[in-house]
Amino acid sequence: MRTSSTGRRGRASLYKALALALVVGAGAYFVTQHRDASANGNKTTGEPAPSPEAAAASPRPVTARPAQAKGMENLDLAEWNEAGYIKPGDPVPTGAEVIERLHEAGIHSGLGAFNPPGTSPPLVGLAVPPDFPLPPGYVRHHQTTDDGQDIEAILMFSPDFEFFDAAGNPVPIPENRVVPPAWAPPGLPIRTIEIPRPLDPGRTSP
Repeated sequence: MRTSSTGRRGRASLYKALALALVVGAGAYFVTQHRDASANGNKTTGEPAPSPEAAAASPRPVTARPAQAKGMENLDLAEWNEAGYIKPGDPVPTGAEVIERLHEAGIHSGLGAFNPPGTSPPLVGLAVPPDFPLPPGYVRHHQTTDDGQDIEAILMFSPDFEFFDAAGNPVPIPENRVVPPAWAPPGLPIRTIEIPRPLDPGRTSP
């Protein structure tokens, strides 16, 4: 009696073919995934960057966020005493002297954000009506002339805030912190103040 092994050989060949197909399929899958990941990592939007002229012409709304305190956290009061800034019995310093000492200590926030009186001409900026509600990040800056005349308050960026555009990028603030018309809060009438003329010699401000 002869026994045929053809059926067994056929099944073995089928199993080998299936195993080979699985190996080839798995390899193709991993290669495809790697290519997709590389393509996604290098994919660009296809949109050209706006030109500087277009960016300057577009509206520039800004968002204010409280800034972290700078300057005061590393202040050593003992050094101030040794330097003669805080000594019992010393004459009360003037506003100009206080600001100068703050600047010498490297503090340019709060009162230190301003120049001493009489050392620079008055700033010219947007007028702020007394009843206009200012959003966070904006302040009224009050000034007087050297002969004592009050100047209409102007709009300034607060030194206690940082500012960001609609995309969340930091906005460079002017060095004098005067708000330009393009960054004025909504609803503020755009009007520039006028500095009063000096009084005649011998006259004083009422």
